[in-house]
Amino acid sequence: MEKEGLLYKTIQNNRAICNLCARRCNIPEGSIGFCGVRKNIGGKVYSTVYGRIAALNIDPIEKKPLFHFKPGARMLSLGTVGCNFNCLYCQNWDISHTRELSGEEILPKELVDMAINYGVDGITYTYNEPTIFMEYAIDVAKEARKKGLFNTFVTNGYMTPEAAELASKYIDAMTVDFKGNANTQFARKYISIFSDDPIFETLKVLKKNKVFIEITDLVVPKVGDSIDDAKRLISWILENLGPEVPIHFLRFHPDFKMLDLPLTPEKTLVKHYRLAKEMGMKYVYIGNMPGHKYENTYCPKCGALLIKRFIFDILEYNITDELKCPRCGEKINIVVKPEFTYRTV
Repeated sequence: MEKEGLLYKTIQNNRAICNLCARRCNIPEGSIGFCGVRKNIGGKVYSTVYGRIAALNIDPIEKKPLFHFKPGARMLSLGTVGCNFNCLYCQNWDISHTRELSGEEILPKELVDMAINYGVDGITYTYNEPTIFMEYAIDVAKEARKKGLFNTFVTNGYMTPEAAELASKYIDAMTVDFKGNANTQFARKYISIFSDDPIFETLKVLKKNKVFIEITDLVVPKVGDSIDDAKRLISWILENLGPEVPIHFLRFHPDFKMLDLPLTPEKTLVKHYRLAKEMGMKYVYIGNMPGHKYENTYCPKCGALLIKRFIFDILEYNITDELKCPRCGEKINIVVKPEFTYRTV
């Protein structure tokens, strides 16, 4: 269904500027923005994917990946079609790159009732970029909170400050994904954006509004794995967000239009991991490498094993009820639902 959009401005000749994503598309009447789902109808921007769910699954929160926000939680995950990025290696290209509207119509209250019936702990807006279906995400998030569920975004962070402020009112945690270590040349060639600057601005807004943040960086071999770029990204995080923000260096696997590149070598990911630790990041992970020791959480002070994982399963959980390391008493940056029972295998 179509619903009038948020954060747009009508200008002369019935053109409309969409102010959700950082592209700020100037859309002529009858046309659609870059994302493929925001349409100018009579000088007003409408979401054409409101309630049109193209992907719906129950996932562990670790898949997002959120390792420090309510670990072990079960999430109802959803996405629509369309995206404001044009990643040439997209894993979900079948829904993000299509410009054909599809999906089952599920109204917000119906979706939350479904979540309750499935017994999940929260709802995640993911698979494609949730910024482009912000109207639906916020309406669902409002209903979810009424039922005691929390909400998370898996986002590229390429939104306007206004959109980040709006989302911060309803979204409890966000995974913000960098690609290619925040390299502008990489972003232009492989993602079709001019720079990563709007993502950094989004992160500042999220921190100001106390949204829980975890950061991922997809390390693309040969074209997006510069250790110098990684150093600049880590320096920015340390200066603007602090050392306690978890960062995940993710292994690339070939997909969509970049099938010619190999998997990211383990040694490259370990180099990124060690750099982040040496620079002072407290919680650093390697992702998309099942069974790797760096998918576990260790105490940043004494090195004790706090959470042992295998892919998305928690095998051991060794943090005290006071959210401290049981060996040295270090306070751990983790959010836990008080009545939560940990899922283990």
